[in-house]
Amino acid sequence: MTTDDRGVATAWTASIVAILIGAAVFAFWLGAAVTTRHRAEAAADLAALAAASHATDGPGAACERARQVTVRMSATLLTCRWERGDALVEVRSEPSGHLAAVGRAEARARAGPVDRPP
Repeated sequence: MTTDDRGVATAWTASIVAILIGAAVFAFWLGAAVTTRHRAEAAADLAALAAASHATDGPGAACERARQVTVRMSATLLTCRWERGDALVEVRSEPSGHLAAVGRAEARARAGPVDRPP
């Protein structure tokens, strides 16, 4: 008695390998998106702190310092404004390398002057 099931193991193995490769690619893209988001959040936090620490220099100089921080962190300062003595910044971060399909991330942060108690 012969059964014609030759090649079934190959088909199953190929299917499992394709599923594993798909899962690995998904995990890679997810990791790239999370990294981009974290980079944007860190750049926003540091830019807001930089602007707040230079509040006595005036809004223009403080926002310029925030821009310098974002440039060093490979991000873009979208907005820098002041509200009741607090620096409010918005930052955009692009994914590194050839990961443009991941998309960009934006983050906002707020920081008050250094000399004001919390």
